[in-house]
Amino acid sequence: MTNDSDQPVGYTEKEIFKRLLKLSWKYRGGCLKAVVMQGMLLSLTIGGLNLAGVGIDFIRKAMDTGAKEPIWLFGLAPPAEWSVLQVLFFISGLSLGIACVRYYLNYAYKISMVRFLQQGIVVDLRSRVYERMQRLSFRFLDSRTSGTLINRVTGDVQAVRLFVDGVMVQGVIICLSLAIYLAYMLSINTTLTLISTATIPLMFFYSRQFSKKVRPEYIKSRDMMDSLIFKMVERIQGIHVVKGFAREEQELKLLGDENDAVRDQKRKIILLTSIFTPSIGMLSHVSIMILLAYGGYLVIEDVLPLGSGLIVFLGLLNRFSEQVNSAANIVDNVQQSVAAAGRVFEVLDTPIEIKSPQNAVRLDSCSGKVEFRNVSFEYTPGEKVLDNISFKLEKGQFVGILGTTGAGKSTLLSLIPRFYDTGMGAVMIDGYDVRRLKIGSLRRQVGIVFQESFLFSNTIAANIAFGHPGAERGRIETAAKLASAHEFISALPKGYDAVIGESGCDLSGGQRQRLAIARAILLDPPILLLDDPTASVDSQTEKEILQGIESAMKGRTTFLVSHRIGVLMKADIILVMHKGQIVQKGTHEELMKTKGHYRQTADIQIDTGESVNPAGTSKGVA
Repeated sequence: MTNDSDQPVGYTEKEIFKRLLKLSWKYRGGCLKAVVMQGMLLSLTIGGLNLAGVGIDFIRKAMDTGAKEPIWLFGLAPPAEWSVLQVLFFISGLSLGIACVRYYLNYAYKISMVRFLQQGIVVDLRSRVYERMQRLSFRFLDSRTSGTLINRVTGDVQAVRLFVDGVMVQGVIICLSLAIYLAYMLSINTTLTLISTATIPLMFFYSRQFSKKVRPEYIKSRDMMDSLIFKMVERIQGIHVVKGFAREEQELKLLGDENDAVRDQKRKIILLTSIFTPSIGMLSHVSIMILLAYGGYLVIEDVLPLGSGLIVFLGLLNRFSEQVNSAANIVDNVQQSVAAAGRVFEVLDTPIEIKSPQNAVRLDSCSGKVEFRNVSFEYTPGEKVLDNISFKLEKGQFVGILGTTGAGKSTLLSLIPRFYDTGMGAVMIDGYDVRRLKIGSLRRQVGIVFQESFLFSNTIAANIAFGHPGAERGRIETAAKLASAHEFISALPKGYDAVIGESGCDLSGGQRQRLAIARAILLDPPILLLDDPTASVDSQTEKEILQGIESAMKGRTTFLVSHRIGVLMKADIILVMHKGQIVQKGTHEELMKTKGHYRQTADIQIDTGESVNPAGTSKGVA
């Protein structure tokens, strides 16, 4: 069962918002730099507006000697003996200078935001989320689809970054701008300011209503995107099955329908935003209409100067309205960020179940003694997968495990390297409870070959040396020889330097398994876990794999899950499992003397001629 809810249970919007504020504080240096730059840009904007107003008033005075003298900013008037043309060139030169400085500051601001905030935050947060996923238990990863996990590392992290630069930084800048613009407008004319900004409360009320309406749509959009990514990844991985059953058209339609649903959901959000943003803009235009009507009257009555009064006020009001519109966009950014942040914080906050305890024992080497003491385990409370499992292995012993699907065989193996913790009882290695050991040191003592071994898109040498990246080529080749892989590797054009395709798609099943065995051997582990490595392969491939296994087992305590009696018959002890319990235990000879699942399986394989000994030749079973 998966748990792909966008907002984890227990996270309220207020809690998420507090966490986002805390995250923003971590990047306060870059945020402060951005705010300072915007403050300088704001000052230059006001200076440019004032110069334009002074220029208009100066031209009006030059045309009408009865008009009022222009009011120069900070009293910095040019010398009285300058001609009209000189003053106009002076004003134009200052305006050009302000424009050049604004250009440079805007460039520096953009670079700063991208380099230190946008990319810095994304890289840092993506690394933290990915690092946390690496440490989380299989219990967390098993309950979530790969599409959801991928989306949290990519899209959700980007949305959280949007809060820092698109909400916090822009929010501070907008508040600062609104305060300065408002103060300047009040200094020009208080009544005109109050009338022109009368629509602002309506804007905030409308923004609040928009926020309530659009947030659920963002949550739904992210859930749908998770599902789409998961299905795309699944279909790509299963492309051979799709083609084999000639299901291309049906799969295209299914994925197309889901893609269309995501598009329609995005369109719904865009529609809401498209209605909201122009509505805010309309309210801004109402303010300008009021200004032109009442402000024009004040200019005609000679109460307000045309340039440094009405024109500057119009410029300020335009920018004031732009900032209010930006505030509306921030509401949209907040909803995107909050919708994604809950999912990111869930990853960062999920407790690491499997971790080394305080004063953990470092297991630098071990003999390979393994013991299960009354071990029980549940994935879901109340549903036992393992029930009171007990057995003991000495150094170098080989235990075979047989059982039907769902008997608990793979789960039993997963408890040894502590992929999960036991519910009851203890798994012991060399007398130590595995829960007392440092996880890294424990897992370096265990080599694992899974039923379907995963290989990375890298060289063959790098895949074999995955657990020991610093291994010399000689050791890599020795491990390959022990796994019966050296011959086919040497036959490749680039040998050990050949780059294999995704998941080893350009290798046969037997070749992939032998590389996995070599990877396990290179660690030289005293304990080897083989989870049904010959399942679903032909007899020749099985022979190749078993040759590698036989070499790998020498001197190691080995667990081998298999349904092939010919593979199990050489085991020192065989465990027969059913519904999470060990129902039979003994050697091949002992189990063949007793009625039960083992003997029944052996008889079936003898009758069908399936029994194969580890050397790969047919062999009857007495």
